[in-house]
Amino acid sequence: MILGIKKLHELVKEIKLVENLCDREMNSPEGAGFDLRLGEVYSLEGDGFLGVEERDTPKISLAARHDPAKPETENFFIFKPGKYYLIKTMEKVNLPTTLSGIIFPRTTMFRSGLGMFNGIVQPGYSGELTFGVCNLGQSNIKISFGARVAHITFHEVLGAGNQYRGQWQGGRVATEGKEKQV
Repeated sequence: MILGIKKLHELVKEIKLVENLCDREMNSPEGAGFDLRLGEVYSLEGDGFLGVEERDTPKISLAARHDPAKPETENFFIFKPGKYYLIKTMEKVNLPTTLSGIIFPRTTMFRSGLGMFNGIVQPGYSGELTFGVCNLGQSNIKISFGARVAHITFHEVLGAGNQYRGQWQGGRVATEGKEKQV
């Protein structure tokens, strides 16, 4: 079952389900979830390894981040054609073990040629959210920091949910070298 906005607003107040929501999401949201905003952009380089017991993601470097002191005309990032990036939200989620979140791109993303790579936010996860974005089109696409790029819906977990214990807890974007999976 997807939670409605009235219940979501209650959970934002009671357990800080989502922190740092913009005024629009607090006062006039659309649909049954919250829009998430672009906060940081990372470039990837080098090789990676995903093994059964170990992993090592490609190295990342911060390409740009939201600067609240800058006007929108100077506070943006240009997504180049054919390039893959990781983006991080301005919002932070704090899921109890009774809820999971599902991320969807806003339609203006794919209407602009941007593919978003995202998934399920596991019960018990706490932190900012990271997604992959690839400019699959032929044009540069400029996105202002703070622009709404994704939508999250929250779903009730029936039965016993397990606490997320993965290494991405807290909003980490990449590994720091080879590490053993938990």
